[in-house]
Amino acid sequence: MARNAKQPAGRQASAKKTKAKKKSKVIIFAVEILVLAVLLGALWLLRDFGNKPDNSTNRGPTILDVDFKEEDIAINEQVLENEHMEGYRNIALFGVDSRTGQLAKGTLSDCIIIASINQDTGDVKLVSVYRDTYLNLSNDKYGKCNSAYSYGGAEQALKMLNMNLDLNIKEFVTVGFEGLTATVDALGGVYLDVDKEELKHINSYQKCMAEDMQISWTPVEETGYQLLNGLQATAYCRIRYRSGNDFARAAAQREVIQAIAETAKKADASTLVKVANDVSGYVYTSFSLDEIIGLLGEITKYNIVAEEGFPKSDMRGSDTLGSKGSCVFPIDLDDNVKWLHEFLFNDTTYEPSEEVKECSKEVRRFVSQYVTLP
Repeated sequence: MARNAKQPAGRQASAKKTKAKKKSKVIIFAVEILVLAVLLGALWLLRDFGNKPDNSTNRGPTILDVDFKEEDIAINEQVLENEHMEGYRNIALFGVDSRTGQLAKGTLSDCIIIASINQDTGDVKLVSVYRDTYLNLSNDKYGKCNSAYSYGGAEQALKMLNMNLDLNIKEFVTVGFEGLTATVDALGGVYLDVDKEELKHINSYQKCMAEDMQISWTPVEETGYQLLNGLQATAYCRIRYRSGNDFARAAAQREVIQAIAETAKKADASTLVKVANDVSGYVYTSFSLDEIIGLLGEITKYNIVAEEGFPKSDMRGSDTLGSKGSCVFPIDLDDNVKWLHEFLFNDTTYEPSEEVKECSKEVRRFVSQYVTLP
């Protein structure tokens, strides 16, 4: 067996504790949650100025309104013909390691979340793809999957996800530290439960980001359920040094998303207008304004029904893989892809494509040089 193919008892307990915090369902799906204010800002600016928002003047999100070709983002024929995926809309949410608004490329995607929406029922399932997962970066070079965004922006990151997971993602939303911080601040903060372990690190993350962003910061001084401001909440979801490491961090990111949702649902119109004004320049997205309007018009239709992490907890390992450093790896990528399609699309008979099988062989070949695999 791989040395860390299964999480130790302490890590599993932490994961259960984190999951217990997030049992309540929310009405707005994950992508809309994190960028709700920005999307509202786009509509507000459209009404006021009558044209597309201009990111360079901080008047709204960068809206690409792109239509990627299937071959350019590695959507293969098997996926295009898969009847089980019909009726689902799959969107990628990227949270990038940027403190200064660099969202197009040249920065790592610390947060990668796939939101899969059943358009008939409104049910939404979320999957965090762990940033250190060893995968094909879409160019037959292998490494940590978060580097795909750095090399080729959202287009290469989408290609990486589609190639390794047999998906058909064409839409994305990207935010950086400033966007998340501004959203939380404009909402007046969010309530999160800071434990003793997290308190040790949250302020060091704040200090580092504040220096890079050239802003002031306020220390978190005690544990417990409390109101955190934007920088504090952003620091909270960036902590890696907690039980569960990056697996727990991905869960914390989803926890912050849900906290934002709960706060936004209670906000009055003037608060949302303030959010729109404060946040509108901090997002990079493929959505057109018409699509944004359509999504906002159907907010109450969506309901998060399940969430998971990829690779699956009992189908992954983690170890130092030579020059690639500390990585998460699927023990068998093709088995993980089978599980993913069952989880997202209720497809119990899915057989991965030849492309995925080739990626799976290469991942196993490389990992087996450093770890004994089953």
